Parts: sequence; structure tokens; C-alpha cells
Amino acid sequence: MSASRYTYLGPEGTFTEAALRTLPEAATRELVPMVSVPAALDAVRNGEAAAALVPIENSVEGGVTATLDELATGSPLMIYREVLLQIAFALLVRPGTTLSDIKTVTGHPVAQPQVRNWLKANLPDAVWESSASNADGARLVREGRYDAAFAGEFAAATYELNALVTDIHDAENAQTRFVLAGRPARPAARTGADRTSVVVWLRADHPGALLELLHEFSSRGVNLVLIQSRPTGEGIGNYCFAIDAEGHITDRRVAEALMGLKRICPKVRFLGSYPRAGADPAEVGPTARGMSDEDFTAAADWLARCQDGRG
Repeated sequence: MSASRYTYLGPEGTFTEAALRTLPEAATRELVPMVSVPAALDAVRNGEAAAALVPIENSVEGGVTATLDELATGSPLMIYREVLLQIAFALLVRPGTTLSDIKTVTGHPVAQPQVRNWLKANLPDAVWESSASNADGARLVREGRYDAAFAGEFAAATYELNALVTDIHDAENAQTRFVLAGRPARPAARTGADRTSVVVWLRADHPGALLELLHEFSSRGVNLVLIQSRPTGEGIGNYCFAIDAEGHITDRRVAEALMGLKRICPKVRFLGSYPRAGADPAEVGPTARGMSDEDFTAAADWLARCQDGRG
């Protein structure tokens, strides 16, 4: 395995690259762009890279399905870090292009819902076609295949384009969450402001099946911050669920919730416990009453005394 190499969703000039470069260790790594999320993650699986940074969630569009599906299938990977990046787009064009010249536009599919209103107001007749990434859209504009691309303003110089319009976004404070995934090992250390990610499969489709799954978290005071269903590929109606929960696997309430899932679900894939980007442990609210590690320890001690006849 190349311990000095990180892959990311490329080509050069993507928001993913910008997010990756915010990590301190990126300065000492070889950063290798890949053509797709699966390619970036497969490089880790194959030992060609130590880790890959890929987008997993957008505050406007929700979960990035390509990443969720890739982490749910194939050889297991684990998440060790996450990065939050504020997202605003620039309309990149070849030099000399004016707004009235633009008949075709491109960008990553996740970008379209974030600029839909701007397009309707400013380029109502432009035809949208999706590209593999926003930076790849910029490359296609440089090659003359489209008139304009929505991408980060920082990509303009890389692809010899002009930023005709900047700071484009339909939603204020739009963010994309990226995760750094590597091969399975010991989870990142607990910080007190953590996130745990899993994928779970239901044993059978029956009334209340999802409620049973959610009860494993709610009964232990574990807050969920994301749950998204994804098809398993095994026929209509067969779904697994990608879940992000607050807390760390070493927290007793989280550990017990995961054990509960393992008891009732045919398959559970642990994707990692890792620090929540931008979260300050000192500002994390108190654990629900009766759900702290101390509470679990006290309850276990009481049960042991009862079993020994000392209750």
C-alpha cells in the first residue's frame, strides 16, 4: 500500500480536492485525482492509496448515492475523518463568451439542484447535461463541448476559463460533507463530538420493521443525523439503510445500539466512528438521562450483584 498517496474525486479543480487540501496531512501526501467515486475508493481497496476523500452528503440534495452505495458494497472500508466545505459556484466559460452566448451548461448532478433557480432566472433556455464532476465539466467547456460549467471559481485557472459569474447558490450556507475512507482498522479516537456511520439490512419487510431498527437507537438516547434508504439490487422493495448517529462506538449507549442492530438485522456494516467536522466537544449537549457511560456501568454492576444474590 502506498501510505503517502491519497485519492479523491477528480479531475483537478473539484470541490473534493479543495476539501482534501484543508487536511493538514494533505501537504505531505501525493494527491491523485480519480475519474469517479468508485475509482477513488477502489484504489484504497487495491492498496494503491492509503485513503480516499469523497463527497457523501450535501445540505441541499442530501446523501451522495454513489458514495453511499460504494461504501455499502464491495470490500469493507472505514471512515476516519470528515470535512465540511461551504459551496458556491462560478459559471466558467471560454474567454470571450457572454451570457447570451450560453446555450448548453454542465456540472455534477448534485450541483444542479443548487443552481436551478439561478439558471431559471438567468439562462432559462440553456440545456443542462451532467458531467462526472464539476471540474470535469470545466474540462469539457475548455474542449468546446459545452458553453459553460458550474464549478468552483478556483478551477478557472486550471482549465484556462473565465469566471463569468461568481458566488452562485440558490440556498444560503450550502455545504457538502466529505469523508476520508481507508481500509478497516481501529476507529479514530473518541473526541466527545463524534459521528458513527453504519449500513443495515432489514431481516424482513413487515409493518414496523424500520421502527424496530430505529428503536435500537431511540431507546438508548442516540440521536440520528442521517438515514437514507438505498436499493440492495435484489429486487423491488429490497432496501438497506445508511445511518449516521451522534456518538462513538466506545460510548456505551452507541455500542449497545449497534449490538441491538446486530441481533435483529441479518447484516450490519460498520463504517466507522470519527470526529464531527466543526464540532466542539465542549459545546456538545448533555447525554440523555440514564444513557451516560456511568449509568450503563452502574446498571451492569447492579445486575451482577443481583445475579450473585447481593442485589
